[in-house]
Amino acid sequence: DIHAGDVFLSNCPHTAGGSHLPDLTVITPAFLPGDGEAPAFWVASRGHHADIGGATPGSMPPFSHSLSEEGARIVGFRLVSRGVLQEEGVRSILAKSRNLADNLSDLKAQVAANEMGLRLLASLAAESSLAAVRSYMHHIQANAEATVRAMLRAFAARAGLGANGVCTAADQLDDGSEIRLAVTIDAAAGSATFDFSGTSPQSYSNLNAPRAVTYSAVIYSLRALCDTDMPLNQGCLAPVTFVLPEGCLLNPGETAAVVGGNVLTSQRVVDVVLKAFGACAASQGCMNNLTFGDETYGYYETIAGGAGAGPDWDGRSGVHTHMTNTRITDPEVLERRYPVVLRTFSLRAHSGGGGAHRGGDGVVREIEFLRPTDVSILSERRAVPPYGLAGGEPGVRGQNLLLPAGGGAGPTVSLGGKAFVRVEAGARLRVLSPGGGGYGAPAEAYSGGSRAK
Repeated sequence: DIHAGDVFLSNCPHTAGGSHLPDLTVITPAFLPGDGEAPAFWVASRGHHADIGGATPGSMPPFSHSLSEEGARIVGFRLVSRGVLQEEGVRSILAKSRNLADNLSDLKAQVAANEMGLRLLASLAAESSLAAVRSYMHHIQANAEATVRAMLRAFAARAGLGANGVCTAADQLDDGSEIRLAVTIDAAAGSATFDFSGTSPQSYSNLNAPRAVTYSAVIYSLRALCDTDMPLNQGCLAPVTFVLPEGCLLNPGETAAVVGGNVLTSQRVVDVVLKAFGACAASQGCMNNLTFGDETYGYYETIAGGAGAGPDWDGRSGVHTHMTNTRITDPEVLERRYPVVLRTFSLRAHSGGGGAHRGGDGVVREIEFLRPTDVSILSERRAVPPYGLAGGEPGVRGQNLLLPAGGGAGPTVSLGGKAFVRVEAGARLRVLSPGGGGYGAPAEAYSGGSRAK
């Protein structure tokens, strides 16, 4: 029962391939002339919505224990039916959102983006033929598969793994949960088994990562390990078999809270994969998720940090690492639209780990709140530092500090990695994000973040 002009909406992490509930995916079928009644393709866009009715403003509650606390769950909803937006249905589903008008505007933008994708697909098919478009879609995936197989063979030979060698890695989250990985590479076939057996069980916290997030972290890592430029696509996973134990941190049950798994645990999965391949030291391993607001608005941002160093490069400073894929709001826009003042946004000097190649520095971001506000911080690497590799030193751990209003005599309070706090007007939050790990034993002295000759 799918028609031209229909558009669908979904966000469920456990049954519909979603990441976490604030990420709403809009999906449009592409019907092309001469291709029968079934859709020829599907066009999709995914956008993070600033609020979808979770327990705290921004719908990124730091202490959620079940999916129901994180906002509206949508397995599948017909957002547009034969060209007519089902606005009342959206209003019902997102009734608890703190800014429903923004949700509706963003969903309309996603529908419009998909419509542009449909037009471009139709134009391409008219220009080159539908058969040619389908063929090249398969060619792109076949090329990605061949590229990953070649990378696996080359790594196995370089590391001396033999015919069916194994490389392993592990890392620990701040709460003690472990991510463990053993990669078995069949050098002849150019294939690999990614076995996460031994990873900690599903967490009572929200650090659980749905299967789709785990797969995404691995596909990103494989793409990063290849030295050939190619579009990211499913062909990268064709040579890979997964072992993901049911009920573990990376394959949780259907009611598990996951809002932190998508933005924190995913980063640590990438670190573990890259560590197993000896590619680079740990990044900041975190997205430093900050949300604040009240019953009338919600704001969300992720904060940059330090990237890990590698065999022949220093880590970048003050960047979003790996698959964060976000840009922070301009200071002028932030201060104009929200009741805050951005007091500091700078690099955190000397927070990158030392080594033959130095890890990137984190940042310092300090925000003053101009009226009473609910503030949530969801972050990692506040207890376990980003590791160095091959003798490199670890990066400096992050900190989240609450400063008293007006610079008063009250104490500065450490909030830990995950906190929800109601602040009074004039209070300031200072986030010091982690630095990246260094690579290789330090061979030279460093001064001011620059290598001294």
